[in-house]
Amino acid sequence: MSSQKELKEAFVSNLNGTSLGEVALGSFLAPLCLISRGLFLILYHLGRGALPLPWIAHLVLDFSMIILPLVLSCTVLSDILHLVILGLMVVSGAVLCYIYRTKRPTRPRETSKDTVAKSFFQSHVQCDQVPFVTIFRVLVNVKTAISILAVDFSVFPRRYAKTETYGTGVMDFGVGAYVLANALVCPEARRKEVSGSKLSQVVKQLVSVWPLVILGLARLVSVKMSGYHEHVSEYGVHWNFFFTLAIVRVVASVLLALFPVNRSWLLALLIGGLYQVTLEMSGLKYSIIHNNDRTGGFLQANMEGVSSVVGYIAIYMAGVQIGLYVMRPRTQVKEWIRVIWNLLLGSAVLYTALILCQASVEPVSRRMANLPFCLWTIAQSMFFLSCLATADVILFFMKTVSGCVLVSSSWYPCRKEASVSEEKMEKKVEGLCLIQAVNRNQLLFFMLANLLTGITNVLVDTFNSSDYISVCVLLSYMFINSFAIYILHLMKITVKFW
Repeated sequence: MSSQKELKEAFVSNLNGTSLGEVALGSFLAPLCLISRGLFLILYHLGRGALPLPWIAHLVLDFSMIILPLVLSCTVLSDILHLVILGLMVVSGAVLCYIYRTKRPTRPRETSKDTVAKSFFQSHVQCDQVPFVTIFRVLVNVKTAISILAVDFSVFPRRYAKTETYGTGVMDFGVGAYVLANALVCPEARRKEVSGSKLSQVVKQLVSVWPLVILGLARLVSVKMSGYHEHVSEYGVHWNFFFTLAIVRVVASVLLALFPVNRSWLLALLIGGLYQVTLEMSGLKYSIIHNNDRTGGFLQANMEGVSSVVGYIAIYMAGVQIGLYVMRPRTQVKEWIRVIWNLLLGSAVLYTALILCQASVEPVSRRMANLPFCLWTIAQSMFFLSCLATADVILFFMKTVSGCVLVSSSWYPCRKEASVSEEKMEKKVEGLCLIQAVNRNQLLFFMLANLLTGITNVLVDTFNSSDYISVCVLLSYMFINSFAIYILHLMKITVKFW
């Protein structure tokens, strides 16, 4: 038993990650899957005219066209991911052209294309939602759920797993993106009006993180009692990601109470910069990297987890600033296209800063959550957001051209006098969407994924499983998780005790 545990620990240790380009390449897959799913529904509507589908059909469709490709992309298709993405682009492009040519209104040849484009850019969308923000948060959660189990199978590329000290693994980005995803929709980013003093709001946030603390303690106790394999250099002996999430949220709420919310970017820069200076000028970096003696108290035993909180706070503050920008109400398509451009521009600037920082200071380190890690997480998140927003714009265009608006988790046309039946049908479609199901109970989804990961590791010899068995187990695990969350969504149950 102990030897098996040591083998599994070695299996996820001493890894160096992959390239920045490969991580960025993966940003294209999910948006293409969303476009393909939308085009399938539009084609079905044009051919049969019968939407929405039965609930089980929507579940199977969403699972097959969103989650299945994500599982395959980090397992058996990981080495040909570029070809998969290229293939999806070609097929989606062909279907887009087919729908456009067959359904666009007939106009004079010399003005039709200009008129259609101008009309589309000036068209309005419902401003009560920002679909790509919701999808970003859900996909980060889904990819995290896939990775925490997949990493224990040999079919999962080692370059995707968390790096030991320096490097850019896909799972490294997932950790930072999870923190940023929470910041995007925090009350401060949504400009939510709150009652009471700032002190009372801080106290409220302090109380609201108790589920994360309980989950962290539960994970700590279960891991120690079960003998589950641990990667101690990831966070430390007693620390885990639940504790990091809890402290980041409390500290961030204090900072947002003391400083203007629209200066969150400045706080992120100051925190990240000062933390990097501390790493360089003191012995902190050496203590983290060469922390072989973990008997000197709690801080010594958990140096990685405690120190990296500072970097995650910087990421969270940057996420608040991004949330302030993207969650601002906008109605015209051309305004959202400007948002996409600005996200891409911001991502390019930060990637440039990252390259300079890596050349002059040090490489990316998720273990320390240093300044390069913060820059990379924010830059890659902005790029991923821009890809998802582009997919939203494309889907909205196809919905406008085809006349089929019943594609969930995307923009709906803004109508001056929408009929009751139309609004009811749109709500029904959203009520059958797996993305909305995960969005309703994100923390529960994450908890269930962690629970099922532990159970799977007890029941399945993940270390020696064949590629076929590994993929089947992963798909079964994700379907059970998705099905449970989907049923709760159908029943309109939101699990929240805080």
